[in-house]
Amino acid sequence: MTDQPRQPFVRNRRLQGIVLLVVAVVVAGAVYGIGPFKRNAGDAACNATMVKTAQIKPLIHGEIAGLQAAAEGLKLPELTFADASGAPKSLSDWKGRTVLFNLWATWCVPCRKEMPALAALQQKLGSDRFEVVAVNIDTRDPDKPKAWLKEVGVTGLNYYADPSAKVFQDLKVIGKALGMPTTIIVDPSGCEIATLAGPAEWASEDAVKFISAAMKN
Repeated sequence: MTDQPRQPFVRNRRLQGIVLLVVAVVVAGAVYGIGPFKRNAGDAACNATMVKTAQIKPLIHGEIAGLQAAAEGLKLPELTFADASGAPKSLSDWKGRTVLFNLWATWCVPCRKEMPALAALQQKLGSDRFEVVAVNIDTRDPDKPKAWLKEVGVTGLNYYADPSAKVFQDLKVIGKALGMPTTIIVDPSGCEIATLAGPAEWASEDAVKFISAAMKN
């Protein structure tokens, strides 16, 4: 007896297995947004934001050249953290205002370098229409960030913190936290306008012009 009569059957089983594997990869890609199968995550609620982003995108240059304008409508998740007293806060508390949402830590040298500029930007543009929301994610000594801010004379920023660093992980999941510092410009409806991985001169004329344009109705 030979195995030759079974060869077509074996080949068919192998072919079926390959087809099933390809189908599984395509389905996984469509569901989880993997590689070339990544689906469009655009949120219709952010359509107006995308129009504004396209209008102000030419202002991204100079001191804020690293900013990446939103490529599709993205409504940010319900990011949660705490204020200086420990009371819970979330990004939705700023609904109706343009926000520069920043994650920083004392162990991050670029973060420390840009904190004075963030405070200066808040002093220039801070109002009931705009706020710099800088969230500290130091996970050890909760008093260290406050002491450092006082030591270097950074004032004018409301203090926010997330010792669990969950807010960083939440942004990482959606591809918006690639390193530290991380900054996202958020419009009054909670949609992304632009994101920056790394520091910037936020008190510069370039930054002020861009933020001012983002604040306009």
